[in-house]
Amino acid sequence: MIKAAGVAEVTDADFEAEVLGADLPVLVEFTADWCPPCRQMGPVLSALAAEEGERLKVVQLDVDTNPDTTNAYRVLSMPTFMVFRNGEPMKAVVGALPKRRLLEEISEFF
Repeated sequence: MIKAAGVAEVTDADFEAEVLGADLPVLVEFTADWCPPCRQMGPVLSALAAEEGERLKVVQLDVDTNPDTTNAYRVLSMPTFMVFRNGEPMKAVVGALPKRRLLEEISEFF
């Protein structure tokens, strides 16, 4: 997985603690190395993590190495962005988006 700067990686093993148990709302990017649109989203995720880090936790999950979480949330397309709040998935957005558009989609949750 190509990791975005300033964005934590989560796995099947720590998803519950890092995402479902987080104090802040969490934006999870379900991603894969082979996904060109996922690579395009790296700078967007880095910017969101830097600009909204006090209100929103931003993480990435590699779908190829973490099939349990990927399957549990029925993620079929990459990138898929899912916002979790209080341990519950609130919204999913599929596809690469400009930062402004992604913020419009998710800002009501943080």
